Parts: sequence; C-alpha cells; structure tokens
Amino acid sequence: MKRIATCLLLSLGFVASALLTGCNTMRGIGQDVQRAGSAVENAAKK
Repeated sequence: MKRIATCLLLSLGFVASALLTGCNTMRGIGQDVQRAGSAVENAAKK
C-alpha cells in the first residue's frame, strides 16, 4: 500500500510540473503553429 501511495504522489507531482511548465510554452507553440499555417497559406496562393 505504501508503494502505491508513493507512486501515486510521484505521478501527481510529475503531472503538476508538466502542466505548470506547459502554461509557459503553449503561447510559443501557438505562435509556431500560426506561422506554419501562414507559410502554407502563402505557398498555396503562389
């Protein structure tokens, strides 16, 4: 039982840190996707 609790706490900590880090990077990912979409759109217009 103690091992399960330890694994659960470690997993929750990992997920929490990943989510908090993701908040800072989602804006950058959105900008990259937007630029990629613009490049595809411009290529399609040519």
